Amino acid sequence: MPHATIYATDISSAALVVAQRNAKRHSVSDRIHFLECNLLDGFIDGRAAPAGRSVLGAQHATPLLGKDAPHESPVTSHQSRSFHLIASNPPYIGRREATTLMREVRDHEPEIALYGGEEGYEFYAGLIAQSAAHLKPSGILVLELGHNSLPAVHPLLDAPTWTNVAVTNDLAGIPRVLAAERL
Repeated sequence: MPHATIYATDISSAALVVAQRNAKRHSVSDRIHFLECNLLDGFIDGRAAPAGRSVLGAQHATPLLGKDAPHESPVTSHQSRSFHLIASNPPYIGRREATTLMREVRDHEPEIALYGGEEGYEFYAGLIAQSAAHLKPSGILVLELGHNSLPAVHPLLDAPTWTNVAVTNDLAGIPRVLAAERL
């Protein structure tokens, strides 16, 4: 999709630096705008939040700027932001599962990238609500799920906002991807 414009958000500035480095290595950094924010909190009513403004309870809502940023201003508050596709791999491991993780994961991955709350699926309700507000009609939402998240997350897409809800299993037969179309 060479003409696509991509907005990549993450609450972790370190993760965004890695993403920017990868985008540059793959020669797509001119099409990706990186924004440090919590979920879609960097976008207000279809627009990007002004730099430094905290919105919708965001822990961060500051555009990543400086020598690592591919653009002077990744998003301006005047641009309307309504998307054709939102794809997310949110943290989905429950804190109560921490002791069951492989030591290499538990001891070396940032906690903010792993844990989605006590149960692991607490992020999804807010993300789905924000996605409904930012997707164009017929836009697609794609979510990666934790191994036991489907029973809690699937009903969130029963609202009249969504249609064509589909689940894809991973190679082990575990429901891993949930997709839906916005009406």
